[in-house]
Amino acid sequence: MRTLYERADVVPLIAEVFREFGFEGTSLSRITEKTGLGKGSLYHFFPGGKDEMARAVLAHVDGWFEREIYAPLRDGPPDDAVAQMWRGVDDYFRSGRRVCLVGAFALDETRDRFAADIASYFTRWIASLRDALMRAGWPADQAIDHAEEVVLGIQGALVLARATADEAVFGRALARFRQRLQQLPG
Repeated sequence: MRTLYERADVVPLIAEVFREFGFEGTSLSRITEKTGLGKGSLYHFFPGGKDEMARAVLAHVDGWFEREIYAPLRDGPPDDAVAQMWRGVDDYFRSGRRVCLVGAFALDETRDRFAADIASYFTRWIASLRDALMRAGWPADQAIDHAEEVVLGIQGALVLARATADEAVFGRALARFRQRLQQLPG
């Protein structure tokens, strides 16, 4: 018996295909093969085709980060929110085993097509972390510098972990950044 999916159930499956093959390398055939869904089902959920699928995937990622990372950083007690960010990022990126889909989209030919979504992901993360650091008592210039450094470092650690096939790189990077934020003003 074939399982019927809701659109919300399909999006994470498609996201993993985009993670594995990138936007350009992901074809409808690959999506059907990896998800087990027929082309008719895919077009039912995404009449706009692959572009609509990518937008849904980016919105799904955005929703998770908004709920689990950005909102707590913006609104929660700073120490708790930053601690939650470390846990959430480690879980979401599976301790360095999962590529950042937004980062991957930023690096390939799709960058211009999804520029606003990509820019929003990074700028909101930096701004949210900056806000938490400022609420913890950091001067604004240091808060923005370290927020940018942390997001840059997380993204770089994901790339390096994947490039070297050494997932431990990611964990070591998170530990270093966590320690730096604890040692600096706040």
